[in-house]
Amino acid sequence: MEVLDFKCSDVGIWKEALSSYESRIESLNKPDLVSLDQFYRIKLPCLLHDRDPNPYLTTSELCQLMKWKLTRGKWRPRLLDFVSSLDDSVVKSASEKAFKSLPDISKAVKELTVLKGVGPATASAVLAAYAPDIAPFMSDEAMEVALGSSKDYSLKQYLLFVTKLDDKSKELKLKGEWDGPSDIERALWSCTVGAKSQPEKSSSGKKRKR
Repeated sequence: MEVLDFKCSDVGIWKEALSSYESRIESLNKPDLVSLDQFYRIKLPCLLHDRDPNPYLTTSELCQLMKWKLTRGKWRPRLLDFVSSLDDSVVKSASEKAFKSLPDISKAVKELTVLKGVGPATASAVLAAYAPDIAPFMSDEAMEVALGSSKDYSLKQYLLFVTKLDDKSKELKLKGEWDGPSDIERALWSCTVGAKSQPEKSSSGKKRKR
C-alpha cells in the first residue's frame, strides 16, 4: 500500500484506507495495542459523554490514553511516568475546563497542557476522544502526510493540522459519505503504517523507490 496523497479527492480511496485501520493495528503485533485502541476509540468516548454536561477525565483514564498513544506511535516512557503521578483532582479539573472550552481548540489545548507530561499531541488525543468531529489526534503519521513534517509539536502546528484535516473532511463530504477529521487522521495513519511495513514483506525483488 502506498502512502495516501493528501490531495486525493476520491472518497473511495479514503474509505479503503480507513477500513484497513483495525487490521493495521493488529498487524503491528504490539502488546495490548488492540485492547488499548478499543478503549480509546469506543469505551473512553462513552465514559466521557456519560458525564455530560460536565465531562472530565481521570488520572487512570489519562494513563490508559497515554499508553495507547505511545504504543500506537513512539514509546516515550517518561511521559507515562509523568501522567501517572498526577493527582486525580488536578486531572479532573483541567480536563473539565478543556472540554467546556470547546469548540475553542486553542483554549482547550492550553487548559490541558498545564498537566505535567501533557503536550499539544497528548492534549489532542484527549480532545479527540470527546469531540472527534472538532479535534483530531495529532499523530506523527498524519502530520507527515498533511503538513510534510512531524517534528513540530506546538499548538500553532496543531491548529494548522486541524484546519487541514477539517478542510479535507468537508471536501470529502461534498463528494460522498464521510464522517469527520478524525477519520482522516486514522486513514492517513493506516496508509502510512501499511506503506512502512511493505518493504519488510518483500525481502526479495525490486527495491521501492525513495
